[in-house]
Amino acid sequence: MVDATHRISDDTRQIVEGLKRAGRKAILALNKVDIARKDRLLALAKELNEIGNFSDTFMISAESGDGVDDVQNALAARAPEGPWLYPEDQLSDLNDRLFASEVTREQLFLKLRQEVPYALAVDTVEWEEFENGALRIRQEVLVERDSQRAIVIGKGGAMLKAIGQAARQELERQLGRRVHLFIDVVVKKGWSEERERYASWGLDYEA
Repeated sequence: MVDATHRISDDTRQIVEGLKRAGRKAILALNKVDIARKDRLLALAKELNEIGNFSDTFMISAESGDGVDDVQNALAARAPEGPWLYPEDQLSDLNDRLFASEVTREQLFLKLRQEVPYALAVDTVEWEEFENGALRIRQEVLVERDSQRAIVIGKGGAMLKAIGQAARQELERQLGRRVHLFIDVVVKKGWSEERERYASWGLDYEA
C-alpha cells in the first residue's frame, strides 16, 4: 500500500525492488485517491509498475472505503483453502459469557474512543436462556474511578444507552437470537491488578 499523495519513499522503493528481485508478485494498492491529483496518481502507478512486479493495481480510499472491497475480494480469491479449525456453526473460540463481554467492550472502545476504554473491563455476570430462544444477559462494566463511571454513563445515561443498544444489536446479529441486555457500571478500584481476571482472558499477568 502506497500513499498516493507522496512520492515513492526510499523504503517503499527498497521493498518493491526487493520483491521483484525475489520473483515475488504483489498487489499494489494506491491509497488516498480521493485527495490525490489524477495526473499524479496515474504517473505514480506507472512508475511503481515499472520498478515492481505487481499482478494487480488498485486505487482505493481507506477514508471513504472506495475500492476497498475490490482489494478484499482479490485477496480472498488468492487465499488458499484450509481445513475448518472449529465447527462451522461456532462463532468464536471464546466461551459464551466472555464472547458477550468482548462484544460490549468493543462498543465501549467505539463509542468512547480514547477517553477511558483502556481502563475498563466487562464481566458477564448473568446469562439466562428462555424456552423461546431469547437470552437475558446482565453485565458489569468495571471502572476504577467515579469520574470514569460518569463518562461511561454519560449525560442522562445517554452514553450507556447507546453502548447497550449497539452491543445488543451486535449480539443478536452474531447469535441469531433475541437478546435482552442489561448493563451496570461499577467502580471497582484495583480491578486491573486482579491476576485471576487475566487468566480468565487467557493472558499471563506476569508476561
